[in-house]
Amino acid sequence: MTVKLAPTSASETVHSATLCPSSRNSMEGAGAGGGSGSASPEPQEAPAPAVEFHEDEEIIEVLELNDAEPDPDDLASDMEDVDFADEPEAGEMADEEWETEDEGVEEGAEPHDDSELTFSKHTASVFCVSLDPKESILAVTGGEDDKAYVWRICDGETLFECTGHKDSVTCACFSHDSSMVATGDMGGLLKAWKVQGGEEIWSFEVGDLEWLEWHPGAPVLLAGTADGNTWMWKIPSGECKTFQGSNCPVTCGQFLPDGKKAVVGYEDGSVRIWDLKQGSTVHVVKGSDGHNGPLTCVSSNADGSLVLTGSVDCDTKMVNTATGKVVGVFRTESNVSKASKREEGEAETNSVESVGFCNVLPLAAVGYLDGTLAIYDISTQTLRHRCQHESGIVRLLWEDNSPVVYTCSLDGAVRLWDSRSGKMISEYCGHTAEILDFALNKEATTVVTASGDHKAKVFCVQQPDR
Repeated sequence: MTVKLAPTSASETVHSATLCPSSRNSMEGAGAGGGSGSASPEPQEAPAPAVEFHEDEEIIEVLELNDAEPDPDDLASDMEDVDFADEPEAGEMADEEWETEDEGVEEGAEPHDDSELTFSKHTASVFCVSLDPKESILAVTGGEDDKAYVWRICDGETLFECTGHKDSVTCACFSHDSSMVATGDMGGLLKAWKVQGGEEIWSFEVGDLEWLEWHPGAPVLLAGTADGNTWMWKIPSGECKTFQGSNCPVTCGQFLPDGKKAVVGYEDGSVRIWDLKQGSTVHVVKGSDGHNGPLTCVSSNADGSLVLTGSVDCDTKMVNTATGKVVGVFRTESNVSKASKREEGEAETNSVESVGFCNVLPLAAVGYLDGTLAIYDISTQTLRHRCQHESGIVRLLWEDNSPVVYTCSLDGAVRLWDSRSGKMISEYCGHTAEILDFALNKEATTVVTASGDHKAKVFCVQQPDR
């Protein structure tokens, strides 16, 4: 006996009927024993087996099975007459699958999460994150909800909220000795706070903020704004200097390791190296030596003798900071092709998003929006490895004492790569949206991420054989 079920509601489609165990056993016994047992001289019609139904199901047709064991051809013929109500089209099968006893992962279930802790106080995208450099026990995060928090990475406990911002907090970072935190929002409101006690000790308002960074060894802040100025303040006194460059936004910049100079990139494709004490430019890289589009990132090597600059023109240039000369240009074949399309006026979606030098080998890493991580040999200026991601790379960081480079990308994962082989070492997942920033402690044991899913996560990085 076969029972066919139909939904009581036209909006619901039942693809298969799942009988209760007692009903299934009854039916299996009838099929298995149909051709065996002693025949009665006067066979009596057996009562129909009891069938239990869910409250939203009803019998719409009963098919009788012969006592004799069925022939496969007969069964195939019978199946042609079975009408599956509201059978979905092939394209609809992905949306509504057959009901089975083993459903697998339920819809809406949380994805695999490799993190040790999730910080969930933000109510919108988390744009930036920084770890305290002294002990790596505190993190500061800023987000689209106009808020910044200082919190412990061991248990997610909030030490204090950096209040008063009225626009998305896009910059948040610790001072070199972890005694202060600076926060900045898109509207240009900057604040500094004492970590001990969470007291606000300084505030200043500039034009639209592009970036913000602490000095590597002093209580000094450096920032770039959309009006073309680079600003420098002593904290908490507020003593200020400004460095006027091109009449266009200052898109990226950083202190050089000696703390006496800074490298700054501009929207017009130029690069300036500033003497911070004198307030004057030491070198200007522009024109054919500069980039053909806005700069997106800059990074120096450990001693500050070389600087990498990246741009939306998909080129990475290496500049000697002593002479101001471009001593290397890195580009992949795919970048050349896309650059030519850009020159012809076609839509261009690729760009250099992050750059960095390896401290232990003569290597440089470049992360592209198309998902390419390129490892270049500095001495020969050749491409050594191309490591492909499924989504665009947002940021990369090298370990201080090994040839391992970390990437975070728009697919929500952090990956570790061995620059010697070009192979991925490990991958850490858990976010349900893109990672917008991440931080790595000096010991390379902890990664903290900021994501568009309104969360920050702490990952414990397993130490592979270095």
